[in-house]
Amino acid sequence: MIRPLLVATLVALTIAGCGKSGGAATSSDPYSGLDTEFLSWRTEIEATHPGCKFKIDKKGCEAFQVTCKAQQEITPSEAASGITAQIVAAMTFMGRGPDGSSDNPGSSFAVFSKARGAWTRVETSPVNLSSCAPA
Repeated sequence: MIRPLLVATLVALTIAGCGKSGGAATSSDPYSGLDTEFLSWRTEIEATHPGCKFKIDKKGCEAFQVTCKAQQEITPSEAASGITAQIVAAMTFMGRGPDGSSDNPGSSFAVFSKARGAWTRVETSPVNLSSCAPA
């Protein structure tokens, strides 16, 4: 009788602990939601980038990879406008040639800014793919 009660108590404590820890980490993470923004960025690249125009089975590019992301300094005017987090990122991919081959490398660069809990993305000039420093 003691053993089932002990197991039930441990399970309850584990679940309670996970709920508190998970909620606090998610709400305090300045970069929460960024992974969703990267997926949206990838979808837009697939739809609009010239390197992705030759499609096979509705896919014109493959091997997408976020090659770098770096925190950006938030200026006083950006902070005043509500920006609480900002990064620059680079994504690389392989586009298809007219013959269907995947030998056309491409890249895209963007600055992501978070204000009032929502992310926005603005294309930016190329950065170094290893360090994300300005090229």
